[in-house]
Amino acid sequence: MEICFDDKIRLAAPGLRVVAISAKVRNTPTSDALWHEVEEACGEIMARYPLDCINKRPAIAATRSAYKALGKEPNRYRPSAEALCRRVVNGKGLYRLTALVDIINLISIKSGYSIGGFDADRIEGELLVLGSGNPGEEFHAIGRGLLNIAGLPVYRDSKGPIGTPTSDEERTCLTETTTHLLMLVNIYGEEMEPEEIIHLSRRLLTDHASAEDFQSRIVNL
Repeated sequence: MEICFDDKIRLAAPGLRVVAISAKVRNTPTSDALWHEVEEACGEIMARYPLDCINKRPAIAATRSAYKALGKEPNRYRPSAEALCRRVVNGKGLYRLTALVDIINLISIKSGYSIGGFDADRIEGELLVLGSGNPGEEFHAIGRGLLNIAGLPVYRDSKGPIGTPTSDEERTCLTETTTHLLMLVNIYGEEMEPEEIIHLSRRLLTDHASAEDFQSRIVNL
């Protein structure tokens, strides 16, 4: 899958890098071993970050800056990493879902990066373009219904938008039948090194989602 960036993104986020990870997987219910890792990470986040400091994490602050540069208010449309961490610090915990979703959420709270998780077999075409959302553009966010993506960074395949740092689209979402994962880790400002993201992702996907044919690359702006 080729990934490229339009001019609006280049201007709004000149330091952006994307870690693209793909693998053949089994998306089973989340095991107790994986959930233990999630709970441990949640405890670390609660101990480390007061609520008013979450949006100052380097990765989250840089994502919010990109939103502002594109004309989007990040307090109304929070990046997913920020929303997850706020939920944790507020004592609400994370939902226990499926292995792939919980692996992505775990990596997101540990790194501060908002991560797109897609069923690669549902993506149309061989090219993804990261641009900016348009007014009135239809986007059915997972668990949220229609989302106003105007001014959000948005990945598009040949059919239309599939993901933003706030939420992904239902059309390409991960389900229990997903066997081919595409993960896009959006690094607007570095907090965890890309190589560490790759190593962590490989371990978690191998241990908890029976990953095979693991592939990764770093895509620079």
